[in-house]
Amino acid sequence: MGGKQQQVALRRLKPGDDEFCFQLHRSALGEYVDAIWGWDEPAQRAYHETHFDAAHTQIITVDGHDAGALTVLDGGTEAVLGLIELDPVYQCRGIGGHVVKALVAEAASRGQDVVLEVLDVNTRAKAFYERLGFVEAGRPREHKIALRYTAP
Repeated sequence: MGGKQQQVALRRLKPGDDEFCFQLHRSALGEYVDAIWGWDEPAQRAYHETHFDAAHTQIITVDGHDAGALTVLDGGTEAVLGLIELDPVYQCRGIGGHVVKALVAEAASRGQDVVLEVLDVNTRAKAFYERLGFVEAGRPREHKIALRYTAP
């Protein structure tokens, strides 16, 4: 990540962010969705409308620009990373690692593990989480791999 330090922050959702998050999902994960189920725009919009968790989602900003989305739920003994998506322009720049490491540290301070699921065709994401110390914890559903980071 050479050059100037990037300012990464989280902000609450505001009007219009729902559409930003849908477009982000298409650009960040569309190829993986397409590989498994095929990308059907009306079906994806309907899924987004019924499953988008606005109450637990924040926007990831980089130098003041919207760059991604993060959804985290408190599962009691574990923090559930429900979603992290970055616009491809912001991928491979250390931003996702920064956000996930901060989440892991915060969860560890509360004695929580961090759990998440990735699509089995998204080998880049699985490798990314494994580099950060996550280990495979099963295959809970078709096309999904569960990963866990155990708090020290």
